[in-house]
Amino acid sequence: MRKSCSLVIRNVSIIDGTGAPARQGDIAVDGERIVALGDINGFYGQTDIDGDGLALAPGFVDVHTHDDRALLSNPDMVAKVSQGVTTVITGNCGISLAPFPREKGVVPPMDLIAQNPEQLFPRFSDYFEALAARPPAINAAALVGHSTLRMAVMDRLDRAATGEEIKAMRSMVERSLDDGAIGMSTGLYYAPAAAASTAEVEGVGEPLGRYGRVYTTHMRDEAEHVMEALEEAFQIGRSCDCRVIISHHKVTNPKNHGRTRETLPLIEKRSREQPVGLDVYPYCASSTILEERRVGLVDRILVTWSKARPDLAGRDLSDIASELGVSREEAARRLSPAGAVYFTMSEDDVQRVLKFPQSMIGSDGLPHDERPHPRLWGTFPRVLGHYSRDLGLFGIEDAVRRMTSLPAEQFSLRDRGVLREGMMADLVLFDPATVIDSATFDEPMRPAEGVRKVIVNGRMVWDDGKPTGQRPGRVLRPAG
Repeated sequence: MRKSCSLVIRNVSIIDGTGAPARQGDIAVDGERIVALGDINGFYGQTDIDGDGLALAPGFVDVHTHDDRALLSNPDMVAKVSQGVTTVITGNCGISLAPFPREKGVVPPMDLIAQNPEQLFPRFSDYFEALAARPPAINAAALVGHSTLRMAVMDRLDRAATGEEIKAMRSMVERSLDDGAIGMSTGLYYAPAAAASTAEVEGVGEPLGRYGRVYTTHMRDEAEHVMEALEEAFQIGRSCDCRVIISHHKVTNPKNHGRTRETLPLIEKRSREQPVGLDVYPYCASSTILEERRVGLVDRILVTWSKARPDLAGRDLSDIASELGVSREEAARRLSPAGAVYFTMSEDDVQRVLKFPQSMIGSDGLPHDERPHPRLWGTFPRVLGHYSRDLGLFGIEDAVRRMTSLPAEQFSLRDRGVLREGMMADLVLFDPATVIDSATFDEPMRPAEGVRKVIVNGRMVWDDGKPTGQRPGRVLRPAG
């Protein structure tokens, strides 16, 4: 007897997300879940698609994003669905839209994700209610930002928090976890949190272990003191009894190039002693706020946005300085507040981190930049096409594993990340022979090639190069 279901995709190469070899077969989806996989002769779909031998994988999880507001302001999320991303982790690098009193206003680096106080939320339940009222095309799980907490509680940010302030921030973390936040992030490199002591972070993050949630960190240093910064992150994880995720792992500045030969063995060693993970983006350039203190350390800097001179977005800082007849440092002062792309890394280091078996993939894109880093639109196809297929750093099955089951495990995302009966139907159909990033530093907002169809919770959100307008995304709360 034949069984009806909502969707059947036939004749595909199934890459199930576990790292196992691809196998030919079909898949049946009914409503939001996978109901059959492999030989599904008993099923027929209300929608029946011939996969034409293309690869079918679980939807990709972008573990490091700043999409907090983009989910509300650009709910079609084309930059992500066009890559095959079906879930994003927000609230990274210590900044989140909640919990924050709107009367405080917006200060850097929160202006990376919010432009006015109305875009902030007093508590996470308010933010999640806003997402539920106007669902995006993709799923989202959210971290609470330590810098956001500091800005909410403290009168000055150039000092460590007092005991009472730590207690207040810890209470806010606890309430955020109750509301459904999946963990806490820090941005100890940035000014709002640079004065925080290790003990402060441990005190604020104490609930993480009790709730079984994660700690992610843009570490205090990714240059000369990267080893000490790693050890601080591991110490915080041990103190809070929680998993540590090292954000966008890299080493910066030319004199540190090659030091991933030191950092990765340390990460591997600590991961045998405590729960540790990391993510990486596949580019040699970073992107964040324009900082005068970094100008002398980096040869090439592209301006991505400027409140003072929006007409100069997309220009090289050296060219701007020459045109203005000033030093690069003075040009940075005149443009600020502003954003920038810094070409600070070595390709050898990027490849070394990408090859590390426990590296997850995160875009770290900034969706509100006028001329964003191309990683916002190109990260996942770049890994699949350039690094897996063309350079052969790892097989395509392992590339998919790093984007699916590994992040689902590390962030406790229930029923996601693997193609299996009963799992949620987050799917991407792509062509392994042609998938590649199209976004460049000159044209950073070009959709990738080779991603054919993307399905979120059983509904098509990307179909042969176009968004469908469907918005089935939901807030994902931690398993358990």
